[in-house]
Amino acid sequence: MTGTASPESVRLHIVTGKGGTGKTTVAASLALALASGGRKVLLAEVEGRQGISQTFEVPPLATEEVKIAGAPGGGEVFGLSVDAKAAFVEYLQLFYKLGRAGGLLERFGATDFATTIAPGVRDVLLIGRIYEANRRRASGGHGRHDGSPAYDAIVLDAPPTGRVVRFLSVNHEVAGLAKVGPIRSQADSITEMLTSPGSVVHVVTLLEEMPVQESVDAITDLRAVGLNIGSIVVNQVREPELPPRQLAAASRSRIDHEAVRVGLAAAGLKASDAVVEGLVAQARDHALRVAQETEQRSVLDALDLPIRTLPATSDGVEVGTIRWFADLLTDEGMVP
Repeated sequence: MTGTASPESVRLHIVTGKGGTGKTTVAASLALALASGGRKVLLAEVEGRQGISQTFEVPPLATEEVKIAGAPGGGEVFGLSVDAKAAFVEYLQLFYKLGRAGGLLERFGATDFATTIAPGVRDVLLIGRIYEANRRRASGGHGRHDGSPAYDAIVLDAPPTGRVVRFLSVNHEVAGLAKVGPIRSQADSITEMLTSPGSVVHVVTLLEEMPVQESVDAITDLRAVGLNIGSIVVNQVREPELPPRQLAAASRSRIDHEAVRVGLAAAGLKASDAVVEGLVAQARDHALRVAQETEQRSVLDALDLPIRTLPATSDGVEVGTIRWFADLLTDEGMVP
């Protein structure tokens, strides 16, 4: 069973998480953090949602890599939206040297046909684009002796946890379709890349029961197919607004109403019965939420994996937030 890998040895960072947990935000922040110090990083997505372009407030990404952000120390982040049709044409050119004929096949619906009858092939094409970028050297070649890598690191904004295991299990998906040949060969090469010490999967979650349970299930399934787990990133973390003793009292509905009334009056605020009751109810709800989040955190702690946290923000996520989160991930040791 595969476990974890040290951050220093990783070049491919795969980010997944239940929908709504902020996996694109985390992927973007991680890419910026990795680019600090003059490094060149590729940030790619495979779902066609253009989440990366929206996060960095840049024009929609195309199928060609383009610089989308700079990082401290002269680092650069390049963005890429991997498209199955474009990847299919590249695949035909690479293995069959079809040239312009590949474009004609795509125009006649060959891509839609191939990926409909064999969904696993679509994933091979999508991840194959990442595989190519991972192998590519700065000189343009793809051999180990062609110099340094084109990218110091690659971050993949992958499908959500509910689909990520099947997406990454390309070898299993195509096994029944291609025993030999270029498709099977590429699937084997991709699997070798994904299960190597240089690749990890990071799981983004919230301190809520459904996201945590889905994260636990995904981690179990990812390990079962030989993938390395990097970090669990807990997003939108909120600090308790009451000290422990008051939280305990609030959870048992034992807050002193008269003390609340006196405190309001001392602050020059109206201390009607309705206001006091409203504040006590809010305190009770807050205490229950903190207790639930503490319970979910203990579930994650039991996995014995590195856990990084990002705070909740009241103003939404913008480029400045991404840069702040990049610094936090670095400070927490997710980036060497």
